[in-house]
Amino acid sequence: MRGSCQCDTVAFELTAPITWAHNCHCSRCRKARAAAFASNGFTTLDGIRWLRGSEAVTLYQLPQARFFAQAFCSRCGSPVPRADPGRGIAVIPYGCLDNAPDLPPQANIFVASKADWYVIADRLPQFAAARP
Repeated sequence: MRGSCQCDTVAFELTAPITWAHNCHCSRCRKARAAAFASNGFTTLDGIRWLRGSEAVTLYQLPQARFFAQAFCSRCGSPVPRADPGRGIAVIPYGCLDNAPDLPPQANIFVASKADWYVIADRLPQFAAARP
């Protein structure tokens, strides 16, 4: 599975399977993606191989957030994968994948803080906060 940013400066491939995926409706993810929610997949920490442009990846870490960070291409601003050493995982924004992921989102999380104007229409499990 491969992916890239919008301007194609950053490209990567997954070297390990995605083990979990969800749609996150928290306000941080909504703002980071400028969308109703963020669809993310998760793989092992070493599950990403950069094909090009890793030097163009910028990481924004919210000082007050334990787990939230946003990796993006410094040229076009597109979200790209990031390592999360604290949890031992890599986070893959599904929107940057070139093809449909092998594992679709399995749940909606942080639905208690979802956008008021958005109606969740899928039949995935919903969790008010993080999944248990």
